[in-house]
Amino acid sequence: MTSRESGRIKDVQQRRVLDEAVRRRRVRKALEALEQDNFHDDPHANLVMSKKAPRFDESLDGSKNKDRKRRTRNSEHFKQRFRKNFPILLEEEQAICPEGPNYLTVQAPPSKRPERHLCAVCGFLAPYTCIACGSRYCSIKCLNTHQDTRCLKWTA
Repeated sequence: MTSRESGRIKDVQQRRVLDEAVRRRRVRKALEALEQDNFHDDPHANLVMSKKAPRFDESLDGSKNKDRKRRTRNSEHFKQRFRKNFPILLEEEQAICPEGPNYLTVQAPPSKRPERHLCAVCGFLAPYTCIACGSRYCSIKCLNTHQDTRCLKWTA
């Protein structure tokens, strides 16, 4: 008789187990990468359409519709054209109220209640922890999704 063993046990033995310091470093690097991605301005903000590009309101023979009314610009046009990014909004808030509480100076005291552990996949309460990376999960389905797509995908 051959002994049957669980595929999950083999899988756990192949995975790398990280200590708490490496886990914190991976999380910090992931957050820094996200902050770096979010910091840049919109690369398409200053694009200008070419005059040679065909317009959709032109007919195929090249004649323009002469009944066309002059377009008026609505408020959305100005919102898009004079849009401010997050660092500019922070500078303006700091200039308006430098000594009062603002985005950079506001703080809350630590919570008196224990930390809630949420599932890294679906966001529900998560009683279980991944052995390899320390992420939280709530069910076997979320564990499988985590192992397929997220576990140890960040480079240290």
